[in-house]
Amino acid sequence: MPELPEVEVVRRGIDQWSTNRIISRVEVLHPRAVRRQVDDLAGELIGQQFRCASRRGKYLWLPFVGEDSCLIVHLGMSGQLLVQPEKSNFEKHLRVRIAFAEGGNDLRFVDQRTFGLVQTDELVDDGTGGGIPAHVAHIARDPLDPLFDEEAFLFAARGKDTEIKRVLLDQGLVSGIGNIYADESLWRSKIHGNRRASSISAPHLRELLDQAREVMTQALAAGGTSFDSLYVNVNGDSGYFSRSLNAYGQEGQPCPRCGSAIQREKFMNRSSFSCPRCQRPQRHSER
Repeated sequence: MPELPEVEVVRRGIDQWSTNRIISRVEVLHPRAVRRQVDDLAGELIGQQFRCASRRGKYLWLPFVGEDSCLIVHLGMSGQLLVQPEKSNFEKHLRVRIAFAEGGNDLRFVDQRTFGLVQTDELVDDGTGGGIPAHVAHIARDPLDPLFDEEAFLFAARGKDTEIKRVLLDQGLVSGIGNIYADESLWRSKIHGNRRASSISAPHLRELLDQAREVMTQALAAGGTSFDSLYVNVNGDSGYFSRSLNAYGQEGQPCPRCGSAIQREKFMNRSSFSCPRCQRPQRHSER
């Protein structure tokens, strides 16, 4: 699933190529992608212009010029937002196509597994004078957001008697980190994902948060992390941060720090990767 760096790469591409253009045509090629808006999505979009492209965690939204509403997009497991020449062949898993009056490039939503989402939503006040989709308002800010409340996160995390990795993946506390960057941040901080958040000191939690920022910033500079053709930017290009991963997906490979074989464990219906020497798991007697 695309995580914060991948979604931010897509946001920047959409902001550059799809804003301030008049929408002239909308085609819905799969009803699941738009949920209940199969019949009225085109009516709500045609004639509108996207003012900008915004993001909260893994959600994207495009506010309409002069309106208190927007188009909201979640890429799901395999979604792609592509900017493609209007006369180019349709992609095999094309779900929604948006064309513009000026011609040129379309905005296309492609989703092989159809877990993604494209629909309109109302904007509500986010407490700073800006607007955020009602559907997204419950999601916490991410560590790269200038308005992210680090002290509030640290206080909440230290009060959680649960695994620290579960805290990092809790979208109500901090958004956007995801499984890949949680494992990488924990490896860099020498903390095992099963450590109880309440047992970690505030300075160590702060360091973990700093490492999350650093690894996601580096991934963003590399265009994100691509393991297959499902994650691409708006031009269809893959990111290459997968070459820089130290823990995630590295089962059996030597830890870059100590040489021990990276281990994989099951966690929350997904996999966690860690070094058994650098990241000592918390024993039951320590909890």
